Amino acid sequence: MKLGILPLGRPTFDVPFAKEKLAAMFAALEATGHELVGPRDLLFSEEETRSAVASLQAAEVDQVLILQVTFTDASMTVAIGAAFDQPLSIWAVPEPRLGGRLRLNAFCGLNLAAHALGLNGRAFGWLYADPSAAVATDLGALLAGERPAGKLSPHAPPKATEQGHRIAQAVHGRRIARIGEHPAGFDTCAYDKDAMHELAGVAVDELSLDDLFAKARAVPDQVAEALHKEVSAQLDGIDAVDPAELDRSLRLKAGLDDLRGQGGYDAFAIRCWPETFTEYGGAVCGPASMLGEARVPCACEADVYGALTQLILMEAANAPVFLTDLVDMDNDDNTGVVWHCGQAPISMCDPEIAAEATIHTNRKQPLLYQFPLKSGEVTLMRISQAHGRTHMVLSYGEMLKRPMAFTGTSGVLRFERPANAVLNDIIASGLEHHMALAYGDHRTALRGVAGALGLLLLEL
Repeated sequence: MKLGILPLGRPTFDVPFAKEKLAAMFAALEATGHELVGPRDLLFSEEETRSAVASLQAAEVDQVLILQVTFTDASMTVAIGAAFDQPLSIWAVPEPRLGGRLRLNAFCGLNLAAHALGLNGRAFGWLYADPSAAVATDLGALLAGERPAGKLSPHAPPKATEQGHRIAQAVHGRRIARIGEHPAGFDTCAYDKDAMHELAGVAVDELSLDDLFAKARAVPDQVAEALHKEVSAQLDGIDAVDPAELDRSLRLKAGLDDLRGQGGYDAFAIRCWPETFTEYGGAVCGPASMLGEARVPCACEADVYGALTQLILMEAANAPVFLTDLVDMDNDDNTGVVWHCGQAPISMCDPEIAAEATIHTNRKQPLLYQFPLKSGEVTLMRISQAHGRTHMVLSYGEMLKRPMAFTGTSGVLRFERPANAVLNDIIASGLEHHMALAYGDHRTALRGVAGALGLLLLEL
């Protein structure tokens, strides 16, 4: 078979490590005996990727394989899927849980790709496996078309309950401020304002990042100083981060408070990167953690349905919630890792570990909170638009007492079902890359909410 290869990556991740993984992937592919066509280096830009696509089209390949070596958004994956009628597959690579930065974050790239391809009705196969391990059998199955993503459909709405109606009514009338547009290629964060209002009675105001930045820059010094005292009491290492960048980050918290008071907002969905770093000069992750602890959900990447999800789960749990990425699944250990840069509510910190102040691993600016999540049972939920259907996705597991898997706020989770079964369902469902997490088992209440809102239900 003539196999067209497209290795995707981003330069903000650990490029030398990504190239090691890419070399191992090519070694495994060479061992299959197929003819490999396409670039041997990482494709970092849209221009490079489109040029490589044109070369593969001219070569008349039999199949196209995307090598998801680091995180990327889904824009080029969707373009690749549209450019070829031939079978399409994606191979993403895991990375070791060493307590350091997410060096590749390839799983999140696979997650975004599965959602976007599902929305576009594009069939694909997939593999999430270490190229240095015994991968020959699974790789052979992938190239033979024996690992299709499929399409997992939700079930009919469950029975509405009195508790479900109460929660739905409590959310009705809430207001979300969307600040900035979601990043390109993040189809997971797209939304329809009218459809959301019809579903849950939640209104959305669309503000600009400049609205937030102007508020932040106008914050009085004494307000910023009070916030500095607050975080200094919560976090070790606050004096180790750049003081000017820390000050700007804390002023974002005060700016959000000002917007909230002015607009009566109950939650935010914020375009957190790159402009908060490149144009303003401070991270909004720490402020998101602080607001989340105060039960004002903040969804990053302008994920409005993520904010709605947080509002519903927060009402069901009567506790702070954490909008998180699933960044790894390990079949041998039967666990997954939930993570985000550094914005989990501090009440979720392992009580035996001191929370720390840190900087964003890619953008190198504060303020981020850093700690491992505490042990205990957890519920995960998403109001999803996967495959073009609005429905509720629900899951449950136990957060284990484990060392911090990756910097920021992260936890090691064991689902009720085997990790490989949950992983298969995540890809087949086309689930968005953000799910909301709360401590405790709230599935009964949330099933009732699904019934009250007339939502189809999918339980992973």
